[in-house]
Amino acid sequence: MALKKVLTLVLVFKPDASEVLLGLKKRGFGAGKWNGFGGKVEPGETIRQAAHRELQEEAGIVAPVLHKRGLLNFVFENDPTELEVHVFRSDSYHGEVTESEEMMPKWFPVTNIPFESMWLDDKIWFPLLLANKSFKGRFVFRGHDAIISSSLTESSLEDDHTQ
Repeated sequence: MALKKVLTLVLVFKPDASEVLLGLKKRGFGAGKWNGFGGKVEPGETIRQAAHRELQEEAGIVAPVLHKRGLLNFVFENDPTELEVHVFRSDSYHGEVTESEEMMPKWFPVTNIPFESMWLDDKIWFPLLLANKSFKGRFVFRGHDAIISSSLTESSLEDDHTQ
């Protein structure tokens, strides 16, 4: 039986959607890659609560509203744990973007996203997020640098649009 780890991923956009906040992962899984902000859902918290907590811990900001836009599943060859990642988008935030022990945040124009320094799957699903569409996908990796199979569909997701 496969194991499953539930994770969150939050992408924050400037209100005019001209820029997206990414963080350079400084340690651990994905170190050296630009990514959104997120992590594990802790016991006793909802997926949305975890998304809010991780954003505040990693970037020092609060997003008043998170819209669920994606559900992505990741499998790594020879690893029995499947990652189930809930992707959220926010177009507003409060606070000052601050570097943390884990992430170094930086704003990128949406026309110049550093896909060459991100996970390979990002360039596949990110255009749907940029278009503010909802999606589901599954990616199977060999190591961290090769996708051996993938699927991605535009799909409605339950999103209560609450905090």
